Amino acid sequence: MRIAVIGAGYVGLVSGTCFAEMGNTVTCVDADVSKIKKLNQGILPIFEPGLAALVQKNSTQQTLFFMDDIASAIKNAAIVFIAVGTPMAKDGAADLQYVDAVAEAIGKTMQHDLVVVNKSTVPVGTADRVQAIIKEELQLRKVAFDIAVVSNPEFLKEGAAINDFMKPDRIVIGTDSPKALELLKQLYSPFFRTHDRFITMDVRSAEMTKYAANTMLATKISFMNEIANICEKVGADANQVRIGIGSDSRIGYHFIYPGTGYGGSCFPKDVNALWNIAKEHDYDAQLIAAVEKVNTEQKGVIAKKIVKRFGEDLTGFTFGVWGLAFKPGTDDMREAPAITVIKELVKRGAHIKAYDPKAMQEAETLYLKGIQQIEYATSKYGVLKDANALILLTEWKEFRSPDFQEIKAQLKSPVIFDGRNQYNAFGLEEKGFEYYQIGKTSTNERR
Repeated sequence: MRIAVIGAGYVGLVSGTCFAEMGNTVTCVDADVSKIKKLNQGILPIFEPGLAALVQKNSTQQTLFFMDDIASAIKNAAIVFIAVGTPMAKDGAADLQYVDAVAEAIGKTMQHDLVVVNKSTVPVGTADRVQAIIKEELQLRKVAFDIAVVSNPEFLKEGAAINDFMKPDRIVIGTDSPKALELLKQLYSPFFRTHDRFITMDVRSAEMTKYAANTMLATKISFMNEIANICEKVGADANQVRIGIGSDSRIGYHFIYPGTGYGGSCFPKDVNALWNIAKEHDYDAQLIAAVEKVNTEQKGVIAKKIVKRFGEDLTGFTFGVWGLAFKPGTDDMREAPAITVIKELVKRGAHIKAYDPKAMQEAETLYLKGIQQIEYATSKYGVLKDANALILLTEWKEFRSPDFQEIKAQLKSPVIFDGRNQYNAFGLEEKGFEYYQIGKTSTNERR
């Protein structure tokens, strides 16, 4: 099948590449000419495990192409996926300017009947909006083509996106068009040959499903962090509480790890967007508002612990930081807790030595750009020399079982602030460390 994917960002690039891997002929389109040029040279704009190899393989086999011309890309396509960004506007709502622009371009250039699929995360009612824009352009051209706009939300986890796409938990399709539904069943059938996980519903329910799923997961994270903060107040251990509640099959262990809060491109944006959708329809979504409020405050918890330990004035203090990305397996720093923690320390005069396996370029050129008190190390142990404490903010595998003797030997003082509770089972206080974590008061904090 010939497919066009408009938007060669995270979702578009992963989706297009995986469709090509299954034998389809895919053209990915992006308005960023520089990005397209690099993609044609095999240079990817993102890091995602396994993606570069698949892009190279399918480009070589001529099943995956990159261009900046929508008209050429959709000329012979049976399905056009819209996978452009929907960034958060100043009021927290989803900004649909790029979706609108693509819909307009499709309407101006399509030459035959088309199935248009919204892969971007968009507010309820966007499919109707896209259809109206395309039809308006067709009317201006005085041509008539059959157009079906479908909602097909993505459920990809950064760091595991290839596996998520190739072995999906479910494929959600929102449409009232039998023809579009049959075409998408054909497209997705290779991805679930042993289990039928193809879920169909009306368009608006499919659009809502994406927001509901991400907000549910974000709610679990904020709930557990709220519990962790209470645990510190009452002398309980959130790590043990997590095990106690996670053993209940109705709750489960996923997304109930205490930490510094969620970040990334999805949860913060989608939680705010859903709250705005509710507001636009005269509903006060109090729980959703609380989820985001708890998360915003949680990002500052580790910084508060550091200030409590070393004082408000951190001039002359150096802190080694392990992890900048919002989660392991990606270079994405959007809304990463590390941004909040580092800025809170730097504004108090601290010097930062940071290391991340993938996200340091993102930090240096974008998210922490221009901050003079940061230096970037080439290895995890490179941040330790003469540092007053080590701060863990992203649970990359290489940080999970470090050489604590080496850490202790290099730090000025054996102090660790663990924002991901990775080391709670290592008995660090018995090894002579001051150990601070989320959801359990340390011996030093009790003094």
